[in-house]
Amino acid sequence: MNGAQALVQALQHSGVDTCFANPGTSEMHFVAALDGAQGLRCVLGLFEGVATGAADGYWRMAGRPAATLLHLGPGLANGLANLHNAKKARSGIVNIVGDHATGHLALDAPLTSDLEGVARPMSHWVHRVASADAVAAAGREAVQQARRRPGHIATLALAADAAWSPLSLPLPDLGPLPEPAFEPLQQPALQAAVDLLRRDPGGTLLLLGGAAMRQEAIAWAGRIAAHTGCGLMSEFYVERAARGAGRVPVPRLPYAVEPAMAALAPWRQIVLVHAMPPVAFFAYPGKPGRLEAPGTGFVHFSHHGQDATAALEALADALGARQARPVLAAARDRGAALPTGALDAAGIAAVIAGVLPEQAIVVDEAISTGRSFDAATRQAAPHDWLANMGGAIGFGLPVAVGAALAAPGRRVLALEGDGSAMYTPQALWTLAREGLDVTAVIFANRSYQILRGEFAGVGAGEPGPRAAGMLSLDRPALDWVQLSKGFGVPATRVHDLAQLADALRRSFATPGPSLIEAVL
Repeated sequence: MNGAQALVQALQHSGVDTCFANPGTSEMHFVAALDGAQGLRCVLGLFEGVATGAADGYWRMAGRPAATLLHLGPGLANGLANLHNAKKARSGIVNIVGDHATGHLALDAPLTSDLEGVARPMSHWVHRVASADAVAAAGREAVQQARRRPGHIATLALAADAAWSPLSLPLPDLGPLPEPAFEPLQQPALQAAVDLLRRDPGGTLLLLGGAAMRQEAIAWAGRIAAHTGCGLMSEFYVERAARGAGRVPVPRLPYAVEPAMAALAPWRQIVLVHAMPPVAFFAYPGKPGRLEAPGTGFVHFSHHGQDATAALEALADALGARQARPVLAAARDRGAALPTGALDAAGIAAVIAGVLPEQAIVVDEAISTGRSFDAATRQAAPHDWLANMGGAIGFGLPVAVGAALAAPGRRVLALEGDGSAMYTPQALWTLAREGLDVTAVIFANRSYQILRGEFAGVGAGEPGPRAAGMLSLDRPALDWVQLSKGFGVPATRVHDLAQLADALRRSFATPGPSLIEAVL
């Protein structure tokens, strides 16, 4: 047995069953070891950002880490943007990054790099393993680090000679890893929240984030709100939010500064449940970075290392709210007529709400088009909504790959801006190769529309010809139907709401991936 085979066994025994890979020469022994690994699915991505984004989506839906297999420091660097998003989403990932053989590093070959230096900004744990006998223990430790609560990014640098060399010692015991423990809820934080909700419920907002937006957690939050009369809201960015009919509707804090400040203005106190004090996404001249009203008080009730559902249940019990009946979102009449006419944000949201299948997974990188989808889709069929936590674009299609593999049988709807989709279009090929049930909708406004808004928001004036050229995607216009078909994914183009509804219904009813280009 060589080091690569030992590492594959260590990953499997530690619960890793999926590897998203873009390998090179230094990883060939690991690739060979995969041939003998029953039960470890290896998924090829044609760009490293597809592999790292897919691992993010996998964790969000499966709750356990996948591995990535990347080629040296430059390959890891290609995947960093989506590792940034994954780190912000608190997703657990094990990166296996091959490196030159130990003796070759001193020769300063073209691909020699500071691999650990590349890894550290987007990793919680970085370790180099240089001997075959140390590989299995290092791989097991990497998985244990990734499974911490909340999830962590663990990066293991594997020297090529550690992969190809035979073991000189017996393989260590590779029993299952223990389940990682949550940190306990702190009693002073619980008491502070109880006192506040008893003293001033009408002026208090529960701001939910992270795992506090899962189905069981929001049910407890809904009981607390029904019992006390406090407000409920979620952070704008939540890695996985349970939404739809029969669930507690939790409005999303608006993205833009002025609407967010208006939404928070009525609240004198904010209880942070797996959330942070709300801040603007960027700094804007003459606008505040903090979004709450002046004088607002905060109670830091729970954080991401704690069990959000248990924390909210404890708060409900302390308030006597266990038997309260939460307000639930009503189901949209599935027989009601859908809007028709030109494609616009309101109409698109209504169409999605009307045709979304039960237990769908929505991956949201719709950028400017999708910011108003929240209210309109609360009465859709029950679904999970996955947002881009780190803001680095090129997130949506790769995360859809990972989500579909983690949750087979559930339709994934990826909502994509045309500019952002061009960062990782290679994910379409992986969707086709793996036959994944993913519907990608590309909102083709032929521009970086988000940047047009930001240009005005930062007070840069009116864009002239050169600036406008930096914000547009014309000359030539992207042809997403041809691009998609070239990657092996069937595609169609729609120009109005009726065509969009028909295309979505056909896609949802047909196994495998498809793409819809919605021309705005």
